[in-house]
Amino acid sequence: MAKQEEYIRKPEWLKIKLNTNESYTDLKKMMREKQLHTVCEEARCPNIHECWAVRKTATFMILGDICTRACRFCAVKTGLPTELDLQEPERVADSVAQMGLKHVVITAVARDDLKDGGAGIFAETVRAIRRKNPFTNVEVLPSDMGGKKENLQLLMAARPDILNHNIETVRRLTPRVRARATYERSLELLKRAKEMQPDIPTKSSLMIGLGETKEEILETMDDLRAVDVDILTIGQYLQPTKSHLKIEKYWTPEEFLELKEIALHKGFKHCESGPLVRSSYHADEQVSAAAQAQR
Repeated sequence: MAKQEEYIRKPEWLKIKLNTNESYTDLKKMMREKQLHTVCEEARCPNIHECWAVRKTATFMILGDICTRACRFCAVKTGLPTELDLQEPERVADSVAQMGLKHVVITAVARDDLKDGGAGIFAETVRAIRRKNPFTNVEVLPSDMGGKKENLQLLMAARPDILNHNIETVRRLTPRVRARATYERSLELLKRAKEMQPDIPTKSSLMIGLGETKEEILETMDDLRAVDVDILTIGQYLQPTKSHLKIEKYWTPEEFLELKEIALHKGFKHCESGPLVRSSYHADEQVSAAAQAQR
């Protein structure tokens, strides 16, 4: 009995309706044919059926499907990658064209085995998409790439339309939640990105439910605003497997709405906040809303 009490019952608002229509199955087939990975699948995103079946959007995960880090919240496989696929940028660009995307998100596993942290392939993927899809907005979501300034410069030189890097959790919980990454390093990356290309919007994401307090969430908002982050997303942490960190609290939809209002009051141009919100959720609408707020 004591074992069962370790897990909090999932509330009604987190129940997901599955939709596996033709759009969903076609997209899944295309990803396999082109030997591409998506964070939607690898990280077990709760919105995959909505995004794939209804919105026809996906977040491509480049640099393979094996991450060199083992963050305690993440379902992506960990280990030592064996190769680098130099043709991957072209296949991603072809898929973006085939899907007719107006906005695409490119993320990646952490590649601490590479000197540039994967920045070169990231940059080439941006350029390949631009060559074949000149009217598509490209959002990049890299790891901290080892915290090296030259790696970020390499990526920013490709001029993505938006630079997204996730702070993930509050300062106090970072050592327990994230592997190798640090709170300060993530803030530094976001600060440098804005200094390098002031006209490119920056974005970050926070997952809650890991034991943070409301005060710590607000402090994180202040830290992100201090480095001029434009867009914030806030979502509920969901435990991928029993070996990952357990959920300490389910925040209610009302609490998420309050956090959104606070974020906007603090100066974020846009905030997407809700139990099922993830960093790439409605990414196209996030950028449009932020641009409108800027005007």
